[in-house]
Amino acid sequence: MPSRPFQSLLLALSCATLGAHAGSWPMFRGPNGSGVADDAQPPLAISPTNLVAWSAALPWSPSSPVVAGDRLYLTTFADGTLETRAFATTDGRLLWKHGFPASSLEAFHDTEGSPAASTPATDGTTVVSYFGSVGLVALDSDGRERWRQPMEKAMTDGNFGSGTSPIIAGDQVILCRDHSRGSAILSFDLKSGAPRWTTPRPESPTSYSTPVIWRHDGTEEIVSAGSLSMRGYDPATGAERWVMRGLPSYTCTTPVIAENLMVFAGWAPGKADSPWPTWESIAEKQDKNQDGWISPEEFADGPVWFKAQDIDSNGRLEKSDWDTIGSLMKRGENVLLAVRAGGRGDVTATHAAWKFTKGLPYVPCPIAYRGRVYLIKDGGMMSSFDARTGEPAYVQERIGAMGNYYASPVAADGRLYVASLQGVVTVVRAGGEKPEILHRAEFGERIAGTPALVGHRLYLRTQSKLYAFGSTPAPASP
Repeated sequence: MPSRPFQSLLLALSCATLGAHAGSWPMFRGPNGSGVADDAQPPLAISPTNLVAWSAALPWSPSSPVVAGDRLYLTTFADGTLETRAFATTDGRLLWKHGFPASSLEAFHDTEGSPAASTPATDGTTVVSYFGSVGLVALDSDGRERWRQPMEKAMTDGNFGSGTSPIIAGDQVILCRDHSRGSAILSFDLKSGAPRWTTPRPESPTSYSTPVIWRHDGTEEIVSAGSLSMRGYDPATGAERWVMRGLPSYTCTTPVIAENLMVFAGWAPGKADSPWPTWESIAEKQDKNQDGWISPEEFADGPVWFKAQDIDSNGRLEKSDWDTIGSLMKRGENVLLAVRAGGRGDVTATHAAWKFTKGLPYVPCPIAYRGRVYLIKDGGMMSSFDARTGEPAYVQERIGAMGNYYASPVAADGRLYVASLQGVVTVVRAGGEKPEILHRAEFGERIAGTPALVGHRLYLRTQSKLYAFGSTPAPASP
């Protein structure tokens, strides 16, 4: 149960503190995780050689950039070192980097994951980063450490690695850690790092969603999606207010607010469109010596995915491992879901405003923009829905860039920017009866992090570079 009582009459959870100041991109997916920069006018015809204000070499990690004033922050993992780095938005100079040694690194997927997968959060003066191998760390804007909150090394189902990001909510730092065991959502004092409250999430195994703040009807809630359910919490005490069940078995995406609704969209394998095979069918093909279990050498998909499915980490892929994953997948529901505000307790049967089950994203989050909800699905298929009613404007229309999608769409100035994992950025006009492609650019290397939109700038992290696009100088410090 929550461990800290109500501390003040009014929590400073205003857009100003969440957004640091006008024209910032303060957390994963920008202001309150929306992916939208209402006041930005980023460039359109970007490419590796066009409208580049500057670029900087950068070690790869899938985390995304955040921006406050004249500084851009992100996390990296290079040469065995976990770091938070700061760059000048004016010219791309590396201003500082701060390393965080770990006694040992969390298990992570060699190519798709990273021990620096989480995006920092900033209020303009403090930068908070989360590393599954270290915990939470807070620095000032000049890279001096303010506090550190060590945590037990993250253990995720399948050893994929951490993915959730911290958020700053007024004078609190909120972090949701959904792991193989001991899942919980936690609050810490922004100034000192002291624990505020902890609320267990025993029904939520590994997931990668980042919390958001939902303001409605004169109240505020912390909302966090997870495996099989999405839950709302009291920001002051961490007490659970409501739960909406019927989510995927494994949740990668973060919900968004649209027309006073909380909108979630997510997909995971194991249902009709991607059924989980039986143990017998797998063993027949891969248990070469017929000893009843599959060794790493026998497993056809290689050592990384072997570790991901060896649930008890005993070096054997057995029926118990396979059936554990399959059981969870069968319970999940792949869905686009809008939740009405004001619920208490289990709201599964009472507060679903609308649902849809096609065109669902695996990793990229949904985005709500100008009365529509947009989804991007692997294969480069975009869908668009009326945010109030769920009525589809179009479903699974191809945007001409195939492959997988990890980065989430972002939007400004009537346009959506969508980046594929294979390194293609597609710009789509908002609205319409089908996607209207305004521009497409190939970067020639992977893009996993979500772009940041600030003023007349677009910031993009690729496999080896950090780009700033736009000819107008970035905003000055407040």
